[in-house]
Amino acid sequence: MQQPDGARGGGRLEALPGKYLAFTLGNEEYALPVLRVREIIRMMEITAVPQVPRYIRGVINLRGKVIPVADLRARFDLDEQAYTERTAIIVAELAQADGVPLLMGVVVDAVSEVLNIGGKDLEETPQFGAGVKTDGIVGMAKSRGRVTMILDIDRVFGGDVAENGRSAVA
Repeated sequence: MQQPDGARGGGRLEALPGKYLAFTLGNEEYALPVLRVREIIRMMEITAVPQVPRYIRGVINLRGKVIPVADLRARFDLDEQAYTERTAIIVAELAQADGVPLLMGVVVDAVSEVLNIGGKDLEETPQFGAGVKTDGIVGMAKSRGRVTMILDIDRVFGGDVAENGRSAVA
């Protein structure tokens, strides 16, 4: 899902045209490639797991399979917000070093829609200067008069969840 260096004017744009699942955190819109999304479920009881990073909320039992759950709001150091009837868990597939995909639940404020984003609607992630980490954002999409941040879910959780092929809750 990456373009070679030099594509799109020499920048680091890695998001490709295609279908993306849009969701919100606060007033901002983010998106994941739909091919990485396995399902969307309503908020459910999460079993806490000790000694995991603050943003890992615990695990859920999804039809007999135990799946780790992370709160994207907490991962991005956003203010906590009470879960509502619109809060959802996006079950996404993360890549691991050993090639075996890891299913991960990602808590978001609300799921919006599926966007069909064309190449002309994609822009590189702007540079914010030294010390500002935007590795998990692989592009910006302009649609419906808004800017949607395209995420690379592997980079958002990389190292913490998929390190050495193991979950942070394993």
